[in-house]
Amino acid sequence: MTIRDPAAADEADWRRLWAGYLAFYGEDLAESVTAATWRRILDAASPVFARLAQRDGTVVGMTVNVLHEGTWTAAPICYLEDLFVAPEARGAGLGRALIADLIELGKMRGWSRLTWHTQTGNAQARRLYDRFVAADDFCRYRLVLDR
Repeated sequence: MTIRDPAAADEADWRRLWAGYLAFYGEDLAESVTAATWRRILDAASPVFARLAQRDGTVVGMTVNVLHEGTWTAAPICYLEDLFVAPEARGAGLGRALIADLIELGKMRGWSRLTWHTQTGNAQARRLYDRFVAADDFCRYRLVLDR
């Protein structure tokens, strides 16, 4: 398995994983949002970036992340916004490897933190995430402004 940055030629593979991710959460995003996300991933000046997991020549997992400033640290914070492994590739440690990849990148690039969240009922994801760090006691509030 290899974890790497995406290239323009990976768009179809990324879109396949992205569609699976959205389906998992029951989301139906406009094509313009998906296209904008892909453009930002490929734009070196954008704080949005992705990592792809490839096994036997096939892209089978991804993270989409946002690097941002914070007020409680001088170093950047990486927010792991989306993590998805294709159903046929699950159980082989790809999710764990994708998170470990971000931890290693963060150490090399001087990030202060890696943060993420998931739904409280997503037991499978929570078992994985609990291997890295215990969940904190914060609640998330989400006020949608753009729909």
